[in-house]
Amino acid sequence: MKIGIIGSGNVGGALGTRWAHGGHEVTFGSRNPGGDEMRQLAARAGGTAHAASFENAAGESDVLLLATPWPATKAVLEGLGDLRGKLLIDATNPLLPNLAGLECGTTTSGAEQVAGWARGAKVVKACNTVGFNIMANPAFGGGPPAMLYCGDDATAKQIVKPLMEELGFEAIDAGPLSQARLLEPFALLWISLAYAQGLGREIGFKLLRR
Repeated sequence: MKIGIIGSGNVGGALGTRWAHGGHEVTFGSRNPGGDEMRQLAARAGGTAHAASFENAAGESDVLLLATPWPATKAVLEGLGDLRGKLLIDATNPLLPNLAGLECGTTTSGAEQVAGWARGAKVVKACNTVGFNIMANPAFGGGPPAMLYCGDDATAKQIVKPLMEELGFEAIDAGPLSQARLLEPFALLWISLAYAQGLGREIGFKLLRR
């Protein structure tokens, strides 16, 4: 599968590298695709991974992972060109600069705003509820951690689910895209547990059944 990474920082770099190691054709999008940092990232990812501009990464890929800092998200999306029909995995969180809360919630979500900015794209919220270190290595002694995802397009979610499972997560469909109003605060819970409550970054969540 051709996967474009829009935003190649910690989250985009970790996920793009994992998918490249899994045999996918990964394009890391960047404002500076020719820079040393991007060349080194593509080399670590190996295979056919390479760097390109944001617009080129979007144009040559079937699936896009959006992993931009929230303040830059709207502008980046508006520069990607026509996204109609593209599958867009939204891994962003509308965090306030000091991590004290979210810019939006309860009545809307960052993911719903993303869907409005990326008009025509099939948006699935995923990869936003744990830190990049867990995405890079989700192995826990108690079995795979949960990765919740949501979206309005059933076919798009059927594509996203195995991409999450390839990474080593239990992929759990949380419902329509409006459920991002719950998943984004859930990400803030992970952040607060990791930092404010002192549990550290090596934590994840698991859904138990009986």
